[in-house]
Amino acid sequence: MDTDKMIYEGNFYAAQVKSFLDADGRLTRYPSKYKMQVFALFYFASKFEIGRHYSEKEVNDILKEWHTFADWAMLRRELFNKRFLGRDSKGKEYWLESEQPKPASFGFDV
Repeated sequence: MDTDKMIYEGNFYAAQVKSFLDADGRLTRYPSKYKMQVFALFYFASKFEIGRHYSEKEVNDILKEWHTFADWAMLRRELFNKRFLGRDSKGKEYWLESEQPKPASFGFDV
């Protein structure tokens, strides 16, 4: 199967940030434009499962697997701040929010 087809099939956000992804589907740099940053966060959120709880280390490991610029802490913080991920009050446990943000909540029409 064509690598591009494997990475982008069924993932609208992967297609949007395609120019930032390597052949393995890892984000190679964080986009400078806000819209692309948000699309990258949607892409990262797609790597988590609804209903599963993750330790901070597990979140970091998933993020490390899907990017190459070594700033998983910033990505984790942005996923939380933009309400893709929830976390407990101590910051020890994370989960994918069951109701994900919509592009419209960031002012984007898709």
